[in-house]
Amino acid sequence: MARRTTSGLLFQGSDWNFATLSRAYDAIEQVAIEEMGLSVYPNQLEIITSEQMLDAYSSVGMPLMYQHWSFGKRFAYEEHHYRKGHRGLAYELVINSNPCITYLMEENTMAMQALVTAHAAFGHNHFFKNNYLFRQWTDAGAILSYMDFAKKYVTKCEERHGTAAVEAILDSAHALMDQGVFRYRRPPRLSSEKVRERARERLEYEEQTYSDLWRTLPQVAENRDPAEAERDASERKKVLNLPEENLLYFLEKHSLILEPWQRELLRIVRVIAQYFSPQRQTKVMNEGCATFVHYTIINRLYDQGRIGEGHMLELLQSHSNVVFQPDFDDRRYPGINPYALGFAMMQDIQRIATEPTDEDRDWFPSFAGNGDWMETLRDAWANHRDESFILQYLSPAVMRKFRLFQLSDRSSDRFVEVASIHNERGYSAVRSALANSYDVAANQPDIQVMDVDLLGDRQLRLQHNVKHGILLDEGSRDATMRHIRHLWGYEVSLAGVDAQSGRTVYECSTAKSSE
Repeated sequence: MARRTTSGLLFQGSDWNFATLSRAYDAIEQVAIEEMGLSVYPNQLEIITSEQMLDAYSSVGMPLMYQHWSFGKRFAYEEHHYRKGHRGLAYELVINSNPCITYLMEENTMAMQALVTAHAAFGHNHFFKNNYLFRQWTDAGAILSYMDFAKKYVTKCEERHGTAAVEAILDSAHALMDQGVFRYRRPPRLSSEKVRERARERLEYEEQTYSDLWRTLPQVAENRDPAEAERDASERKKVLNLPEENLLYFLEKHSLILEPWQRELLRIVRVIAQYFSPQRQTKVMNEGCATFVHYTIINRLYDQGRIGEGHMLELLQSHSNVVFQPDFDDRRYPGINPYALGFAMMQDIQRIATEPTDEDRDWFPSFAGNGDWMETLRDAWANHRDESFILQYLSPAVMRKFRLFQLSDRSSDRFVEVASIHNERGYSAVRSALANSYDVAANQPDIQVMDVDLLGDRQLRLQHNVKHGILLDEGSRDATMRHIRHLWGYEVSLAGVDAQSGRTVYECSTAKSSE
């Protein structure tokens, strides 16, 4: 893009007011929409204090959130470290909603307000609106209305049933949030008015038809034919749609002890867990997209003469801090910085599309030298998650820049082996290994509901598919099973089965753990 000047600087000095914010926003929007071709939700910018930012931290970043003791605990923790100077606060916070809400810290300088507006209000916003995971699993237009309903409903339950009773259900539901999402099928899309209306109708119906007789245990038939028992088990699994990966969904629909209001609390937690699920699978892409967008926009505004050199130095310093990747032996090393990796890969895509090497043409024949780097990036942002993005777009040049290699660290070996280095075969192995490390489904415990005899002992039978010999921590495993029993009402058993051989590795139950 050629350098040109326009009507002058967007701002001078570090102070800001709403007129300056509006002027900077308009200039940023022009570059983002007209030159970069971004497609975003309408933006809503809100200025908040540091204490409000801490409060947003504690309530998982939602502007409307029900009360729970864990949020207050996290607020106290974050506030303590912030006051002591052990950590800073984010310059912004953005909500995947329609309109897209961006919180800006009032302590930010004007230059930082411009940077975070480009980063969040256009970078994250575009990613939220266009990425397939967010389009498939979330409804940005309904989430704020639903959260308003959830907050009021939890408050209503506390008034009617007591804070302790509500807290007990939420404690157990929160413990199962990681196992409370659908991963492989599309749920019904949220609708702001229909969700609340159906919730009211469902609660009224269940309150009218609920009977305490469901708590009683029927007699189990004796001396049953094994073939008949197997047919019955197959039939009930079919009726209950087993196996089921979403534990919260199964408990909400099939628990025999929960009252209607308790089921609705489980559903609220489950909807929130599903809402945040895409963000966990796109950390590198989402932050990389936002960082690439703000970097491109501020450089374009500088080329236009809209940002002065002094402010540009401030912006580049902040940008450099964001994409800084400490070495492995640095005390600050937290792992691979998702901002750094995502931004480096997206800059590399821009380079490959415009100035490819022979190596690039061999690795990326589909877009190397096509000249349209923004179209290539928009396509990648829309159709990938972290795992597939790295597997398809990580180049040898980026691997060399980050000095990536692969170690083989098998438990049966007495030594660590460098398995893959910087050669053609090694690049492929390193890229595959790094991509697998970002596969949320592969790195989370795979626990499913396998069977339950609702007319028999009603014991809930779960199965943990053990991968690579990695077992669950016994302490957290038993604690989580107690939460499941609390919501189910009857005994819960868990069998660990090796994912490859099918061999049973371990068995445990709430009955054994309580002995």
